Amino acid sequence: MKVKITKFYDDAIIPAYQTEGAAGFDFCAHIPEPVTLKPGEIKSFGTGVGVELPAGYELQIRSRSGLAYKHHVSLLNGIGTIDSDYRGEMSVLLKNHGDEDFIVEPGMRIAQGVVAQYTHVEWEEVLELTETDRSAGGFGSTGLK
Repeated sequence: MKVKITKFYDDAIIPAYQTEGAAGFDFCAHIPEPVTLKPGEIKSFGTGVGVELPAGYELQIRSRSGLAYKHHVSLLNGIGTIDSDYRGEMSVLLKNHGDEDFIVEPGMRIAQGVVAQYTHVEWEEVLELTETDRSAGGFGSTGLK
């Protein structure tokens, strides 16, 4: 599948897969100089790129596991969605959950993306939902084993 991408700046970095089997491609910070992310702080980082997705597809922006595990830095909203009709520069909201400053360097890989297909649904309002073995059993209702 080919997806159109544009660089809003000459020095922006096109996202790339780091290994042949990788599901996600990495987005890089497009910043002119290093930025300090203090403990508990949230900042938005531009990527310098925008995409044109086909209808029925979204681009999911996800945390990089290495940043989360080693540095306690992750996406603020868990997973961000880039809709097929958005044409602006993609940005990444990072939060430092750790106890130490984290420096985001220009060109640093700060997030990963996965293109996913989705379906629009038509809601059908009903008075009751079909019963199942679980039904309304919520958090932890199926146990650990």
